[in-house]
Amino acid sequence: MRWRVLGLALVCLGLAERSQAQEFKVWNRAVQVHGFASQGFVYTDHNNWLSMNTNDGSGAMTDMGLNMSSQLTDRLRVGAQIYDRNVGRFGQWHPSLDWAVADYHFSNWLGIRGGKVKTTLGLYNDSQDLDFLHVFAFLPQSIYPTDLRDTTIAHTGGDVYGNVALGRRFGAVSYTAFAGIHHDSIYSGYPYLATQWSAYFRDIEGPQYGADLRWETPWKNLLLGVSRMNQEITAKGFFQNNAVAPQPVPYQTTTKAYWSNQYYGRLHGRRLEVDGEYRRYVILFPMFAGSNVSMDARGWYISGTYRVGKHFEAGSYYSRYTITTVSGGLAQFYLPSQTDTSLPQNHVYDKVVAGRWDLNRFVYLKIEGHFMDGYGLGPYPDGFYPQQNPAGFKSKTNALVLKTGFHF
Repeated sequence: MRWRVLGLALVCLGLAERSQAQEFKVWNRAVQVHGFASQGFVYTDHNNWLSMNTNDGSGAMTDMGLNMSSQLTDRLRVGAQIYDRNVGRFGQWHPSLDWAVADYHFSNWLGIRGGKVKTTLGLYNDSQDLDFLHVFAFLPQSIYPTDLRDTTIAHTGGDVYGNVALGRRFGAVSYTAFAGIHHDSIYSGYPYLATQWSAYFRDIEGPQYGADLRWETPWKNLLLGVSRMNQEITAKGFFQNNAVAPQPVPYQTTTKAYWSNQYYGRLHGRRLEVDGEYRRYVILFPMFAGSNVSMDARGWYISGTYRVGKHFEAGSYYSRYTITTVSGGLAQFYLPSQTDTSLPQNHVYDKVVAGRWDLNRFVYLKIEGHFMDGYGLGPYPDGFYPQQNPAGFKSKTNALVLKTGFHF
């Protein structure tokens, strides 16, 4: 297991010497093919992290994707991507259609796209799985939690988008409005967390709609933006607890409408980039008849990256996540109310330093250190799970992450 990262790096180096984006023609139209794969290794000194047995060192961190796209006309482009991952208990090698889109561009200020569409939310939501674009092995988990990737990544529906130039004095504004249905993976963080209460989900979906507005300011290389997303969830599954009932008991719950607000900015220079984002996520759902749980999760980060040379880039970020929970009725017995965010079970503060080496055009290697305070244990998980930590949690966790990847 410990040699998996090195092994994949050597394989990637060999492949990269002769690999590049592939292209072929169908009905006289060029079709481009791109792909990527990454392999990671994580070691933590205290708590197990991201559903992996990281105290012993874990290489159970793999993802990959393959996409094809074609420009059918000057205004119409189509494409699709298959994605798969195995990160501890997440993904479990169940491939999914990550996106499949038809995009028609009327003009700079108006376009439409439909199908399974990546959701535009903040700086990186629609590109978080494209690891080769980022310096960090893990994007800030307060905003882009690895274990909850499927809850925001895409919707089946449509977008209206465009870019409006405001002149040299005012810059330009880009907008996206979206609506559709989101289908969350049952091999993700929330379904896994629920198994501690003997709840097993078979289907999680609901409506999702919102908008993103970003301003390319007249001040050189400064971007500011805001996103809003509204969702609902209907989760179907069953309870299975042999100590209480030998047969599965069907279970279904539907949340009240809930929302996320996100604010972000980016300052980009020739070598230096500084990013910052803030997100607040509020949800109310009935856990049982006559009981409910209200969650208020807030996260923010500030990050900086600097390109030292042609092949090396360094970065650091500080990420801060807090969650409060208020339970009513029978839910109090399962999820007691927690409103003190100074307690380690109600926050995760993460200091990160990282480096990335581009070994050639196709292969990269990352090394990253995490210094975490808290474990943010709640009904909305953020990396730490009691199933992987049966002896309980310690208040601090340090992590070493190695990651290598290949893309063409």
